[in-house]
Amino acid sequence: MSNTESHTDIIIAGGGMVGAALACALAEQGFSIALLERREPTEDWPQDSHDIRVSAISRASQNIFSRLQAWPGMVRRRVTPYEQMCVWESSGAEIHFHAADIGEPDLGHIIENRIIQIALWEQLRALDNIDIHCPASISGLDLDENAPRVVLNNGTQLSTSLVVAADGARSSLRELAGISTGGWGYDQTAVVCTVRAEKGNQATCWQRFMTHGPLALLPMDDDLFSIVWSTTPEQAQELTEMPAGDFDEALTRASEERLGRLELQGERGAFPLRLQHAKQYIKPGLALVGDAAHVIHPLAGQGVNLGLLDMAELTDVLVRARGKGHPLGSLHTLRLYERARKGENIAMQGSMDLFKRVFSNDLPPLKIIRNLGMGVTERLLPVKNLLIRNAMGTLGDVPSLARSFHE
Repeated sequence: MSNTESHTDIIIAGGGMVGAALACALAEQGFSIALLERREPTEDWPQDSHDIRVSAISRASQNIFSRLQAWPGMVRRRVTPYEQMCVWESSGAEIHFHAADIGEPDLGHIIENRIIQIALWEQLRALDNIDIHCPASISGLDLDENAPRVVLNNGTQLSTSLVVAADGARSSLRELAGISTGGWGYDQTAVVCTVRAEKGNQATCWQRFMTHGPLALLPMDDDLFSIVWSTTPEQAQELTEMPAGDFDEALTRASEERLGRLELQGERGAFPLRLQHAKQYIKPGLALVGDAAHVIHPLAGQGVNLGLLDMAELTDVLVRARGKGHPLGSLHTLRLYERARKGENIAMQGSMDLFKRVFSNDLPPLKIIRNLGMGVTERLLPVKNLLIRNAMGTLGDVPSLARSFHE
């Protein structure tokens, strides 16, 4: 590839779930796209293997994937709908959520991250107005409201109307742009793996709150679960290093044998948890989406769903700006995106942070309040249904891509 400068409407750095979805959405709206990614995803994994990184996909996110025509590719590979959710703690208090209570077939789907990404890449490879640069990374950035430019690590120069950072929590593009982040570590590490359950998955998500953090069991194939066990870094190290049989025993005890004996399938991983939020989502000629803008505690599984709402909102904003003849990279245009998403993301982060602090605590007054709260919520069906709708992402004024086909 030559080092001569070429122009494209929008440059997207990062071809993960959010970046790939944004590339598809904007390309389908007629924008020319340059997608930059370090590693192209491949589908060379063994058929009987499972990705230890999964996402709980909300109805809003399912709508986005359907509108991008990527949903059939996910279903063809492997998705697992769940109809119920059970949340409990060892004191005996618990809440049950049922899809039937709100007249829905399911509450959402558990999908392996690699399946989401490969299905989106299938779509973007089929779009002739997406130019994929892979492997590629940005070594230089010149931001300007009208004509931002990037320099790739191979010397290629690209001019554009807007650069979008979708390159994850450690976004190099965000750093090049000089955007700082705030947040804190949780002094927690998430242990993730796949396990087989003696009593099957029961089309149910299970979550138990414990002193050191929540244990989530997310249903996959018939009798499999993806585990996200948030705990202290010290216990996480013990859990990842202990023999498989001992791990099975520890996990079965932690789940209070709700699903019978649990048996490890394959590898275990461990990921430190933190809250992180970019001080600003935009600069002239630049917008941040997904983890580049915000990182959230995984206890409600909302991380990727928030990122997908980011990209859907940005798509709406850019389509409207083009229709009015406004520059895509102007602060006037991009502030509409920031105002729509920043407040909602901060509110969700704050809610999850509060949940984490209230439930990861054995102080007697807090335990009493938790038990009362869970007991009252369990008995108030309208409150439960409101919580379900909120988690499904279908409340309020949602972006066009996230709406159901009946709206």
